[in-house]
Amino acid sequence: MLEGGEAITTQFPLKSTCRPCSLLGLLALCVVGRCSYSPEPDQQRTLPPGWVSLGRVDPEEELSLTFALRQQNLERLSKLVQAVSDPGSPHYGKYLTLEDVAELVRPSPLTLHTVQKWLLAAGARNCHSVITQDFLTCWMSVRQAELLLSGSEFHRYVGGSAETRVVRSLRPYQLPKALASHVDFVGGLHRFPPTSSLRQRPEPQVAGTVGLHLGVTPSVIRERYNLTAHDVGSGTTNNSQACAQFLEQYFHDSDLAEFMHLFGGNFAHQASVAQVVGQQGRGRAGIEASLDVEYLMSAGANISTWVYSNPGRHESQEPFLQWLLLLSNESALPPVHTASYGDDEDSLSSAYIQRVNTEFMKAAARGLTLLFASGDSGAGCWSTSGRHQFRPSFPASSPYVTTVGGTSFKNPFRVTSEVVDYISGGGFSNVFPRPSYQEEAVAKFLSSSPQLPPSSYFNASGRAYPDVAALSDGYWVVSNRVPIPWVSGTSASTPVFGGILSLINEHRILNGRPPLGFLNPRLYQQHGAGLFDVTRGCHESCLNEEVQGQGFCSGPGWDPVTGWGTPNFPALLKTLINP
Repeated sequence: MLEGGEAITTQFPLKSTCRPCSLLGLLALCVVGRCSYSPEPDQQRTLPPGWVSLGRVDPEEELSLTFALRQQNLERLSKLVQAVSDPGSPHYGKYLTLEDVAELVRPSPLTLHTVQKWLLAAGARNCHSVITQDFLTCWMSVRQAELLLSGSEFHRYVGGSAETRVVRSLRPYQLPKALASHVDFVGGLHRFPPTSSLRQRPEPQVAGTVGLHLGVTPSVIRERYNLTAHDVGSGTTNNSQACAQFLEQYFHDSDLAEFMHLFGGNFAHQASVAQVVGQQGRGRAGIEASLDVEYLMSAGANISTWVYSNPGRHESQEPFLQWLLLLSNESALPPVHTASYGDDEDSLSSAYIQRVNTEFMKAAARGLTLLFASGDSGAGCWSTSGRHQFRPSFPASSPYVTTVGGTSFKNPFRVTSEVVDYISGGGFSNVFPRPSYQEEAVAKFLSSSPQLPPSSYFNASGRAYPDVAALSDGYWVVSNRVPIPWVSGTSASTPVFGGILSLINEHRILNGRPPLGFLNPRLYQQHGAGLFDVTRGCHESCLNEEVQGQGFCSGPGWDPVTGWGTPNFPALLKTLINP
């Protein structure tokens, strides 16, 4: 039975016009030569560093694979996102429901019929869809999967700091050509979980401690961004916020309680997470997961907080993809979501990137604010054909998310103005063109920056990021009941900015306004009003003679290191409270 649909009972293969495959139709035994196509020919299929193969998987072992079905009306969806996100539009804030989105993008009856028949004929079992009907997740044996997805060969791999085990196929897979207009990609084959880039830096040395702080805590955040003890959730609205975790990392309630005991004494806050969606592991807490929860709940203080815990219920599942499926299957969601997750753009197939970008578009149409960390490798660096280029990150480069960069205090022990944190991810997408909402700001930066890198290093016409920033250096985190100092990364700045937007949503809801939704069009129209402009510092990049480790540099207005800057809560609230 398809969730939200009708039972699939057909048990015969489809006929195909592709010769010489007519007898077997769409069954994978036919997938050879001109009868086949590869949905993801450009997907990187090398084993990531730190991962090793444990050998081929037992042919009778069960796999869970997710099929991304071709959607409809994407141009219309894009126009609707513009309309509901532009303050100058009469449709601003009139967001679509999940059911509205489903009506718009639902695959055609032909697509649903064709793919379901193909899967059933191949022996797929327990197939479940989502409300939007554009994803289909099915179970099958490894033997069936390797027949269905010609060329695939499943191995078990282990890697990452948590010794995570996954089942993947590094070999390219092919589908029958008859499915080319129906399936975007198949999830659960190629993509490995990225590793956390969060780092613990050495404590800076300083003589004397009078009038100094010893690291970033909620009180330091609140002082720098002008949050008073009254700037907390009212407890009278249905406002909520969420963070998502993908890296086999979990938070512990006891860590949150200890963190608030140590650092939350001067503002009202909630004692526990309101809802966990997914499975929480029973092992040790992860620093990244602890950081996300502790700072989302202390910046967005006293606001109901959800945690999406997405380890992947099976070794063949992709945790990030499972989170996207959850967004397409829940009608009532928190307005603000933060995620510290990213991959190199060039490591992902164009089919996957474009489809995930559409999922972000669906979220924007529903009025969800998605914030992603910009990454911790500066402009990044990779070498192709003997020449160096900067290396953008995704989802940070998506035009439908708000990307958060990182800053440091000018004096690491005082609450001062901010400068660039040299790790702050930023740059220009090689996949997505520059969206219209940032045309003016990016053109101004490119024409006025006194120290641009050579033009061969970046795609000046691409979507530029980040959009905003916050402190990313020197945080205190409690994990496994131990206070840990000097934790750094844009994984810290992202939940802080998300929490502050949740406070602004609280005021908007109390005033009868809708939540902020997709923020970028408004943010760029208002030229970063309500933000502290960060104008000093550069981030890191390629260590070669030409650029000598320097990427882009910040300057007045928007820049691809800190975006428009960091939040000044009273001014940002005034800017965003109406309409």
